[in-house]
Amino acid sequence: MVLAFLLSAPFLALYLVLVGAGLAAWGIRVLAIRRAESRLGALTAIDAGRPAVLRSERYRMQGRPDAIRQQRDGRLVPIEIKSRTSPPAGPARSHVVQVWAYCLLVEDTTGRSPPFGVLRYSDREWRVRWDDAARQDLLALRAALDLPYDGRATPSPAKCRHCAWFEVCDARAADGPG
Repeated sequence: MVLAFLLSAPFLALYLVLVGAGLAAWGIRVLAIRRAESRLGALTAIDAGRPAVLRSERYRMQGRPDAIRQQRDGRLVPIEIKSRTSPPAGPARSHVVQVWAYCLLVEDTTGRSPPFGVLRYSDREWRVRWDDAARQDLLALRAALDLPYDGRATPSPAKCRHCAWFEVCDARAADGPG
């Protein structure tokens, strides 16, 4: 009885219509994504296979954006892709700093400043500004990395128990994860 219904012409027609609608919706989504990405420029590098590693001796940094697009004027736009959804309050500061670092690397390796960087979450895309203020914020953070540790950490067995840096940390709690 059920098999006869599943093989009936009306059910097969409905099934084909639903499958067709699903494929059409998928195709429209793919085209929309391609159109949105084409606004950023031509794809010049992607972090798969042989990705572009950007290195700067001047800033002692290196990084590999998930993608790099070239705009019509020749400037490169680094793109960082996050698999998670966008935080409700906007991009995480650490993610913005990561995009800034890619912008600085593009600037230092090509001699041309990118107009902006892109931070793409699974549900939303953000243009990350790249200007003198962003550059100064990033360079201040970079300079802080060169300073000696100032002892601000307050180690405790609870905090240190699962820390990935426990074995090499100068501030670790005495009994640690052990």
